[in-house]
Amino acid sequence: MYDISPLRLNLLRGGYLLLVVGIGAGMWPVLLRDGPELQLMHGATLSMLCTVGLLAILGLRYPLRMLPLLMFEMTWKTIWMLRIAVPLWSADRLDENFMATVVACAVALVFPFIIPWRYVLDTYVRLPAEPWKPVRRD
Repeated sequence: MYDISPLRLNLLRGGYLLLVVGIGAGMWPVLLRDGPELQLMHGATLSMLCTVGLLAILGLRYPLRMLPLLMFEMTWKTIWMLRIAVPLWSADRLDENFMATVVACAVALVFPFIIPWRYVLDTYVRLPAEPWKPVRRD
């Protein structure tokens, strides 16, 4: 393992702050105002994203421990862009609603540059897995 520089930690905090402010300003008001009237999937999606915004507050305090949250945010946005937005764009079918989502998803473009990938590899790939069942101590 290695030390993460204070600059990298603060860049991560900036990423979490981006989520807190963006979701707080854009999604919480809709969820609070229209909650029961929202269509099923829209309400479920807003609830999930607002949860991401709340958990991002923890990322301000614990930027490394909350890295899976940034990776989740980056991953779902990448999947959405590749599977939904790009095909619609190439078919010239992106309307204003989709374009607004594309812009919101583009914010995640900074995440690959601020995530300490060597730390991710050391912590989530190379580190031995936690046991699946209790280890007997004789």
